[in-house]
Amino acid sequence: MAQQTAPADTTADSTEKPDASVVRDALGVGVAVGLSGFAFGVTSAGSGLGLLQTCALSLLVFTGASQFALVGALAAGGNPFTAAAGAFFLGVRNAFYGLRLSQVLALPRAVRPFAAQWVIDETTAVTLAQPTRRAARIGFTVTGLSLYVLWNLTTFLGALGAKAIGDTRAWGLDAAGPAVFLALLAPMLKTTTERAVAGLAVLLGLVLLPVLPAGVPVLVAALAAPVALFVEGRRGGPERRAAAAASRGPGGPGGSAEPAGFAGSGRPEGQDGRDGQRGNGGRDEVEEDR
Repeated sequence: MAQQTAPADTTADSTEKPDASVVRDALGVGVAVGLSGFAFGVTSAGSGLGLLQTCALSLLVFTGASQFALVGALAAGGNPFTAAAGAFFLGVRNAFYGLRLSQVLALPRAVRPFAAQWVIDETTAVTLAQPTRRAARIGFTVTGLSLYVLWNLTTFLGALGAKAIGDTRAWGLDAAGPAVFLALLAPMLKTTTERAVAGLAVLLGLVLLPVLPAGVPVLVAALAAPVALFVEGRRGGPERRAAAAASRGPGGPGGSAEPAGFAGSGRPEGQDGRDGQRGNGGRDEVEEDR
């Protein structure tokens, strides 16, 4: 019995250090991003929203990019419905995050509605970077809890101090949220297609920003994804067809699948007609050979 319990104790000790490492990384992300809630509080108050409205956005919405998009569009004089639509479509990405995280975390059904509030860019990035389900759950919980508490606290402080700071555009605090978002997004752009989508989206947003009402360029920039995927599909089509043709063998597309050395009629090449007629008169010839 002592020999059987020793490996279990070793395993338990070996998993303690990775857990501490996951907690450290998760707290680093939660604290770094949570502090930018101060910038949101100041920006939201500067756009005309009250203290309760600003705090309610952080408590209920809790997705920084969408919150900054909403108050940024309002501060620029955009229509409230257009600003809300831009923030909504920008936050739809969290639903796709949830589909993936539900498989990775496999949380009980009673916990999922509460965990859904923490499905954002940062918690998704930390969770998917973990090698095991246990580490993923720890990373998700620590990141979500620390970020939610600190974000709402700094939002409250930022909204209170907005009057003392004055014009938020003079301080550039309205760019803090998008800057943090881009810093988290940049390392995730690993493929050429992902970089092309991001670059095209930025280009569309910058070009259309002075032309369209506030909030609309964000919606139009979403068209970068289908455009890039369409171009990639057109470019990769001939390559896939060539690879498929090579895998079919010498016959090629629509050709014969018979092994080399056989003609299309099914008879061996280089044989005369007498050998090919063994199907009907072969018995007599066999008898004669015997």
